[in-house]
Amino acid sequence: MKRCMIVDDSSVIRKVAKRILSSPQLLVSEASSATEAIYMCEADMPDVIVLDASLPDMDTVDFIRQALAIEAKAKPQIVVCLTQFDIGTIMRAKRAGAKGYILKPFNRQLLIDRFRSMDLLEAAEAS
Repeated sequence: MKRCMIVDDSSVIRKVAKRILSSPQLLVSEASSATEAIYMCEADMPDVIVLDASLPDMDTVDFIRQALAIEAKAKPQIVVCLTQFDIGTIMRAKRAGAKGYILKPFNRQLLIDRFRSMDLLEAAEAS
């Protein structure tokens, strides 16, 4: 079973993403801050992290670097979640190690399609 962590200071975004992505093949956890997410990653690294690009407690690039520096069996795939298309933010996140991005607001189809396009979900998962 794959594991995904939603890191967003908005409880609504976390709840919507968790509802969309949760399935028998994908266990979804939540963190309301970057600091909380780093602690959770140190305890049990998820396979995928959906990261809000505007968390108040840590810069996106700093979070990505810290998360990827944690000793784990496998490095997580990080997807940055933005409220508007910003090529600078996307490129900095990708250079730091992010796999891709998604724009808010998202719906079920957009989120599932983005995960599939990045090979983070199989066709049968989260259908």
